[in-house]
Amino acid sequence: MDSQDHPLILYTAQTQPVLDAISRDKTCFNRACYIEQKYQEVSSIFLTAYRQFVQEAVKKVPPPQGAEFPYWAFENPRDLYVSTDCKVLKLAVPRGEALLFDVRDWNKVLQFRFLGATEEEERAFEQDLTRRGITVWDVMNTSFYPDLRRRILKSWGRVLRHHEALCSGDRRGVSSVQAALWQIREEWIVEVR
Repeated sequence: MDSQDHPLILYTAQTQPVLDAISRDKTCFNRACYIEQKYQEVSSIFLTAYRQFVQEAVKKVPPPQGAEFPYWAFENPRDLYVSTDCKVLKLAVPRGEALLFDVRDWNKVLQFRFLGATEEEERAFEQDLTRRGITVWDVMNTSFYPDLRRRILKSWGRVLRHHEALCSGDRRGVSSVQAALWQIREEWIVEVR
């Protein structure tokens, strides 16, 4: 049996309303209103990153009807952030349903950093900002640097650069695997703890 035939074992932390929706509807979709509710005054930061991610993600794994934003999951349960109101779900996800990427790349996106093709390109971009006396937060949160903002947003398309290799089992150069799921289906749940 080919590794493509085996489901991916992933872990995600979800709140009771998500579990209730899965129990009721047999699947659950993430929406912008849930992100706004969860992150409140800083939701715009997350939505900026999530929207850019979605633009690239739909090219690799089209979302089912009803999905706006992905749920996040990890190959290693130690990578999860589990708040007191969450349950950890162990999932067996069909490979064609998951978008896989390096958690370091996604963390750079969440920090509004430039995601270079190489570390040298990232350092050069940071040095350019330093020479100008500005930060990525200045670029992303004001309208004064539209060209730099466009470069940063465009660079985030690289977040899925390892997807195909990771799907085939090649983990070279990847620190820890994170996954995006357009939905969480009841039949994927192996365990809830």
